[in-house]
Amino acid sequence: MRSLRLTGKYKKCSRLPSARRHFTVLALESSADDTCAAVVTSDRRILSNVVVKQHKEHEKYGGIHPFVAIEAHQRNMPGAVRRALDEAKMNVTDVDGIAFTRGPGMGGCLSVNANAAKTLAAALNKPLVGVHHMQAHALTPLLTSPPDQIPKYPFLTLLISGGHTLLLLARSPTSFETLATTNDESIGQTFDSVSKLLQIPWSSLGPGDALEKFCLTSPDLHDTPPVITPPFPRPMPKRLQFSYACLHSHVERYVATKDAPLGNEERLALARAFQRAAVGQLEEKVLMGLERCQEMGVSVGHLVVSGGVASNMFLRERLRICLDLFSKKHSPIRLVFPPPSLCTDNAVMIAWASMHRFLAGDYDDYSVTLRSKWKIEDLLKTDEELAYIQSRPAQKLSW
Repeated sequence: MRSLRLTGKYKKCSRLPSARRHFTVLALESSADDTCAAVVTSDRRILSNVVVKQHKEHEKYGGIHPFVAIEAHQRNMPGAVRRALDEAKMNVTDVDGIAFTRGPGMGGCLSVNANAAKTLAAALNKPLVGVHHMQAHALTPLLTSPPDQIPKYPFLTLLISGGHTLLLLARSPTSFETLATTNDESIGQTFDSVSKLLQIPWSSLGPGDALEKFCLTSPDLHDTPPVITPPFPRPMPKRLQFSYACLHSHVERYVATKDAPLGNEERLALARAFQRAAVGQLEEKVLMGLERCQEMGVSVGHLVVSGGVASNMFLRERLRICLDLFSKKHSPIRLVFPPPSLCTDNAVMIAWASMHRFLAGDYDDYSVTLRSKWKIEDLLKTDEELAYIQSRPAQKLSW
């Protein structure tokens, strides 16, 4: 049995909330370079959302420096928790449960939010839930969408971030089937690397966001496709699989063959060509994923796109065009994004992803371990685990 089998020390918890009122979760997140805390309720209210960025600390290294990130998390987490409670106008004793990112992520960074959450839960005698980071991204639109537009299962979900490029079929909050992934670089990592190669100064949201903004420095982005020779390759044609290392290498070789530093016009053309190639690959694989669902006899009505790269507006526009073309021959597919502020890492998504477990009485032990590598398919519980959960008193949903 995994960590959900509770020991006597947790069964003594006397602070379980009544089913007659809403459940409130304090959540923590520190899987990479953002220190986050938030308070969210079971009736879909975001009471606070605190995100402390570390970009200034990491820009000189060209990416996330693990030890610098850990030290910054340790420095920022107490203040983030205090701010989240203050903005929610709550005392910590008013919180019903505490959630944190259990994985996947950078092990040392994960340990900061895990240790803080476990210590708080144990000291306050509160239930604890460790959350899968990518599951949280996938479920965010179920919190942020208007009630009449909440995605219905099964739906297709594209999770695109600095650590992942995943196309999944979501059948329930815990049942995900991977249709496509990458065996080399993630799209977010490649955006960051290309931004560094082109020597684009970081924006407040990091190097990938800086590249997108750099592409918009002239109004003809959508009217005049940039011309780069040789053209970018089309990786994994007709295969339901991503590959972004080849796009990274293409930019690297292009820059290396030049005798002099690139001028601004050439850098802009290269950045635009890269962005088109990167997003074009997503368009192709999404269409292939929709076709695969049809072959499986699965009817999906929504494409949910989450993760830091989902805040890219060029990507949002291209995916909408892509789905409109698909819908001319097939059933309409609704495109769903979280607000840009909730695409990047945050604790709101962690709180929401934990909610169904809290309400079902499915908690983790205070000694639950981290999983820096964690397949999303492993969220589906065994029959024995389900029977154990169902034997515990559950809280009713308030919405």
